[in-house]
Amino acid sequence: MNHRRHFIQTLGSAAALAALSPLVARAQGLEQVKILYGFPPGSAGDSVARRVGEKLAGSAYTRNAAVVENKPGAGGRIALETLKSAPADGSVLALAPVSALSVYPHIYSKLSYAPTDFAQVSIGAIMHHGLAVGPMVPAQVKTLKDFLAWAKANPGQASYGSPGAGSMPHLLGALLGLRSGVDLKHVPYRGTVPGITDLVGGQIASTMNPSGDYLSYAKAGKLRVLATSGPQRSPYSPNVPTFAEQGFGDLTVEEWFGFYAPAKTPAPVIASASAAINQALKEKVVLDSLAMVGLIAHGSTPEEMAKSQKAEFERWGPLVKQTGFTAES
Repeated sequence: MNHRRHFIQTLGSAAALAALSPLVARAQGLEQVKILYGFPPGSAGDSVARRVGEKLAGSAYTRNAAVVENKPGAGGRIALETLKSAPADGSVLALAPVSALSVYPHIYSKLSYAPTDFAQVSIGAIMHHGLAVGPMVPAQVKTLKDFLAWAKANPGQASYGSPGAGSMPHLLGALLGLRSGVDLKHVPYRGTVPGITDLVGGQIASTMNPSGDYLSYAKAGKLRVLATSGPQRSPYSPNVPTFAEQGFGDLTVEEWFGFYAPAKTPAPVIASASAAINQALKEKVVLDSLAMVGLIAHGSTPEEMAKSQKAEFERWGPLVKQTGFTAES
């Protein structure tokens, strides 16, 4: 009888330990975390994922540095589609521009995810967008007004590239054309790097991209940035006037990259991930690294991120309708 009682007690203890083991593992931190990023390596947002991911090691959230997996294409939607079906245990996050959750729902009639499929974790960095011209555009074109006049006089060459159809830079270019009355033909790329390569090579007249992606090329004299989208001039290109300064106030945009988790991820895991990301964003090496690509490190609580996303969603609904742009997938 004593042996039987001991056996039952042992089974009960084992069951209790099995039930507790996920909680124990969570308290000790995940072994490995993956960060999905929906654009190619080398872009500004990629720096956020990698620099923050490196600094997550040894936190209460994860024992090791995060692995970044690039999933370029479809304007960043592929990464979010992957995240939607990922385990809801904190082991997989995605870094995405807010436009993927606040603008795309207004554009894509068959969007494969909904904003409610994801939980906000933390904002990572703020970026301003900018319009730049390359060698296809004559050197005497030095201002936004000059460019619009040139584009109107050269309709066959009046084009702009963006990181993808439906992205915020795409819509900014569409709004610029609409407000100025100039027909600017849109050329979508798979991220910022291919478009800037074509811009510098003279294959396209202009691009609208995160302004930080232009910094090294502008410094080398390979392109000219004519306007940026922030409420004030970018601290990284203080000589470049904003769109608002040049008469296009509703092109004032501060887009952010944010970290997301699957919707059913437990709140304590979200809190742990958010705390670790915010701590990483205070590290000097992270601040300096993001500054090099024109990004402003900026953390947040999940609640602050959700509130900002909602405001962006409400703002862009009417603007998207004005551009007339829609897509099925």
